[in-house]
Amino acid sequence: MRERQYNQNCPIAVGLDVLGERWTLLILRELLGGARRYSDLRAELPGIATNLLAERLRELEDTGVVSRVELPAPASRTVYQLTDRGWQLIPPILRSVAMFGLDRLPVPDDTAAVSPLNGFLAGILMVFDSGRAGNLAATYEVRVDGRLFRFAVSDGHLAEGRGEPQVTITASAADLVVWRRSPDPKTRSAVASRILIEGNQRAVARFCTLFALPNPSDVPTCTG
Repeated sequence: MRERQYNQNCPIAVGLDVLGERWTLLILRELLGGARRYSDLRAELPGIATNLLAERLRELEDTGVVSRVELPAPASRTVYQLTDRGWQLIPPILRSVAMFGLDRLPVPDDTAAVSPLNGFLAGILMVFDSGRAGNLAATYEVRVDGRLFRFAVSDGHLAEGRGEPQVTITASAADLVVWRRSPDPKTRSAVASRILIEGNQRAVARFCTLFALPNPSDVPTCTG
C-alpha cells in the first residue's frame, strides 16, 4: 500500500489516507449495491482511469473492506464486494456524507433521472436506524426500477444479504427520493401509495421502523 498522505498521528487523518482519495467513496457507493465486476464499476464511474480504479480497489482490498471473489461456473467471473468488515464500517460513513448532500439535491420531477442505486441508497439504505435494530437478523430484497438489491441487518449493523428475504420492496427510484425529499404531504402520500412492501406483518412493521418508510397501513402490503 502507498505511503500515507497526511502523515499525522490522528484517526481522522489515517482514515482519510484511504477514504479521502478521489473516487474511493464512489467505488464503495457502488459496492453497497452488491457485488460488481470491474467493467461494471468502470461503466458507473465515467471519468475514472483504468489504472486508477485498479489502484483504488487494491487499496481497499489491503484495508480489508473490499474483497475480490471468483464466482464459480456458470458465471465464472471476478467480482468485487464489501467484506463483513466493510459492511460494518462503510455504510455509516457514506450515510453521513449522503445526509449532507441529500438536502442539496433537487426534488426529482417527472423529467429528472434518478438511478436505481441512488434511489436505493437515498430512499432506504442510508436512513437505517441501527439503534432500533437490536439483535435482529433478517435479509431484505429491494427492487428499484427493475434492479435487484439484497442486504441484511445483523447484530445492529448492515450486512450482506444471505438466504431468503423476510421482506421485499418494489418501488421506483424517483418515488423513493421524493418520499425523502418532498415537503408536500400530498406528494409524499401519493408516492407512498406506490411503494409495495410484502412480507409477514410483523417483519414489515419492523422494516419500516428501521428504514423510516411509510407506515404499512398506508401502503399496499401483502402479509404472509
